[in-house]
Amino acid sequence: MDKTKIKVQTFLSRVPLFNSMRPEELDRIALGTTEVRVERGQAIFQRGDPCVGFHVVLYGQVKLSFISAQGAEKVIELIGPGHSFGEALMFMGSPYIVSAQAMTDTLLLHVSKPAIFREIEADCGFACKMLAGLSQRMHSLMCDMESYSLRSGTQRVVGYLLKDRAEDCVDEITLPVAKSVLASRLNLTPEHFSRIMADLSNQQLIAFKGRRVTILDADKLRLCAG
Repeated sequence: MDKTKIKVQTFLSRVPLFNSMRPEELDRIALGTTEVRVERGQAIFQRGDPCVGFHVVLYGQVKLSFISAQGAEKVIELIGPGHSFGEALMFMGSPYIVSAQAMTDTLLLHVSKPAIFREIEADCGFACKMLAGLSQRMHSLMCDMESYSLRSGTQRVVGYLLKDRAEDCVDEITLPVAKSVLASRLNLTPEHFSRIMADLSNQQLIAFKGRRVTILDADKLRLCAG
């Protein structure tokens, strides 16, 4: 991984939470920010570790997960560039309830709790942006719960494929993580995920090899999404 020292303020200014801050405000946040470079497969923190700030992903991808009582991994969220995680627990003063692992070589910024609290006390607008970010995360989790409860496995997989296609505006996409990880994210077993992909392929709606998926008939695929 490139070890060149970054200018923290530059990257902070590109994150939605900080992009309206003045240079002097970014300078203050930067004083409480630490650069964290993590290699693929390396743990960032474990469940039960103290949370003394939150992380922002500059590049790479982070998996948030926990291990069930039966020993199975459940993937809660996959965090990509420009997104943050850990804010809610930072405010609660609670330890992490999930573990975080880098899925690729990843560059993070860790923003300390004191730096955030100083800015909240000085600027109510910043506090509102923090609340908006937390609310958006809560809304996303509620949508996940709705999907798990009301949508079939096929609908969840098709919804994910179409969302990925829409973001890239192409008919060929590359799954960002191993199929087993994506299956857990969609609340499916790896075997169920593979059967759904095979069924969609047999219907000539998609073709796939490894992580590369080609959308063959987007209109018919949308019908499967319900």
